[in-house]
Amino acid sequence: MAIPADVRARATWLRERLSWHGYRYYVLDDPEIPDAEYDRLFRELQELETAHPELIAPDSPTQRVGGKPLEAFMPVRHRIPMRSIRTETDTGPGGAWAFDAQVRREVGLSEDTVPVEYACELKFDGLAVSLRYEGGVLVQAATRGDGETGEDVTQNVRTIQVVPLRLQGAVPEVLEVRGEVYMSRPDFERYNARQRAAGLPTLVNPRNGAAGSIRQLDPNLAAKRPLSFFAYGLGEVQGWELPATQSALLDALMAWGLPVCGERTVARGADELMAFHRAIAGKRDALPFDIDGVVYKVNRLDWQQQLGFRTREPRWAVAHKFPAQEELTLVEAIEVQVGRTGAITPVARLRPVFVGGVTVTNATLHNADEVARKDVRVGDTVIVRRAGDVIPEVAGVVLERRSLDARPFAMPETCPVCGSRVVRLEGEVVARCIGGLYCRAQRQEAIRHFASRRALDIEGLGDKLVEQLVERDLVRNPADLYGLDVATLAGLERMGAKSAAKLVEALERSKTTTLARFLYALGIREVGEATALTLASHFGTLEALMTAEEERLQQAPDIGPVVAAAIRAFFQEPHNQQVIARLRAAGVRWPETEVKQAVEQPLAGKTIVLTGTLESLTRDQASDRLRALGAKVSGSVSKKTDYVVAGREAGSKLDKARELGVTVLDEAELLALLEA
Repeated sequence: MAIPADVRARATWLRERLSWHGYRYYVLDDPEIPDAEYDRLFRELQELETAHPELIAPDSPTQRVGGKPLEAFMPVRHRIPMRSIRTETDTGPGGAWAFDAQVRREVGLSEDTVPVEYACELKFDGLAVSLRYEGGVLVQAATRGDGETGEDVTQNVRTIQVVPLRLQGAVPEVLEVRGEVYMSRPDFERYNARQRAAGLPTLVNPRNGAAGSIRQLDPNLAAKRPLSFFAYGLGEVQGWELPATQSALLDALMAWGLPVCGERTVARGADELMAFHRAIAGKRDALPFDIDGVVYKVNRLDWQQQLGFRTREPRWAVAHKFPAQEELTLVEAIEVQVGRTGAITPVARLRPVFVGGVTVTNATLHNADEVARKDVRVGDTVIVRRAGDVIPEVAGVVLERRSLDARPFAMPETCPVCGSRVVRLEGEVVARCIGGLYCRAQRQEAIRHFASRRALDIEGLGDKLVEQLVERDLVRNPADLYGLDVATLAGLERMGAKSAAKLVEALERSKTTTLARFLYALGIREVGEATALTLASHFGTLEALMTAEEERLQQAPDIGPVVAAAIRAFFQEPHNQQVIARLRAAGVRWPETEVKQAVEQPLAGKTIVLTGTLESLTRDQASDRLRALGAKVSGSVSKKTDYVVAGREAGSKLDKARELGVTVLDEAELLALLEA
């Protein structure tokens, strides 16, 4: 049965619109219609093609994914060989100057003539492919192979959304486009995250991901990999008079709907070549895809033809490399480091290797799960990656080089710094030392937190001073703070007798606190200000809390098994018990009468927001008193807010309260509420 003319016309229109909107979305990142509208048009075309299979065309957007798995890739003979580009490994200015001098010499230019013009592009770290368009329709895609013969990967390349199945506008009869298939870093990370969540294998790096995806025999599997493509050159061309320059050629490819990288320029002479090299090196780590250098091409195409080729490499182009970001080396040991918050991080001690411009001897393994996932063992040959200032990491293991005596890693049960227990809470990937008040590695962070404004509020004890106290071994844990005297403090940098005396006074004032502030100051994992207040209100005394089992802890409001486990682990550690005992002996105290059980709290369940400046008490003091009465003090106004307390110069929160109809209290009404 003949297909009605209106149906055929509709299918043609749908193909054209979907191709255009796909180009706007995937190539230009500037969609014109919502996703839902695109999906509606796509489904309509699918329905028409299902009802009339004769309508299915090779350039239809519906044909990007599908087909049976191949038994093998068929060979493709390149009509014009896919040449490789000579690599210049001198990462300094010498590489650019040497190439410019060679070009000038071979085209017969003297030193005093005008500079040579070059098209400067990026050297992508992916897989080179050739796309053949006939009549503007993609008919074949092939890998580089040995340069003369590659593999037919048409089905897989058709799954790449940025590769147009039909070119736009008036196009040559035959156009072979040379370019690079790559995987962006964000897509790579998202793909690996999904794979890990599903318990499936992950990709080692974006380049391997791109190459492995294109060589999948099953195009349905290839379609699941987030691949992209950049065009940068031509193979065979029929029915088109080439432009005069390489840069104009790339402009033409863009006009036909092919993606071309925007990080390109035209440079004149060696100095501008090196300026481009430096500029790209500076932004290399911020790019969303991997590169390993830049490419210089003589811009005039007639000069390219004049210069010709040297064996398999063009004389008119060179790849100016950056320092390698990945290298192979040997894992000589796996040790652990203890961070300022107690996090235990496995670290690979490596045979020294030059990577990313520096000699690397250590690389992070992140956590025990990552070590197990990558199966890194002592004695393994590994891929080490370093990008810019990022800490070097082990990207993967070369399993075929594994020796029989390679030793697996096991997380230590005790902290290598202080001997406290190492625990890993449910739901966390990081193991931690729980000797927070005692551990030398955590000392500075523990003291800084203890003295902070929302904790013991020791005025004058800033980060720089804490650093000095720790470096000089004057303070090993928070209890040592209360043994400091004026003479000792006055001897520190930027501390005179007057400043020292003020700090001693502040230390003495800090001894009088509340149980909630004291609990928060201890820096217990999972215990913030609100949880500390809940614990103080529920248990009443420090002794009752310290001896409570996990089941008893979970009877407190909003205390779940993870928080209960962290609290119990902290108070069970003998080192922490010793420091707490010393703090109590030094005179740190709180009025037990201020602690009220939750059932006695008159503001329990109320949410209160403070805004503006209060005259009779600080915002912190007001927050503490409200929390002690059971209120939740929030930083934002919503429909669930019960009261907004507005002080002097109250701002947008007051406006929001009035808009939502929330009760607004002034300072006098707040004081009355607290007294009541």
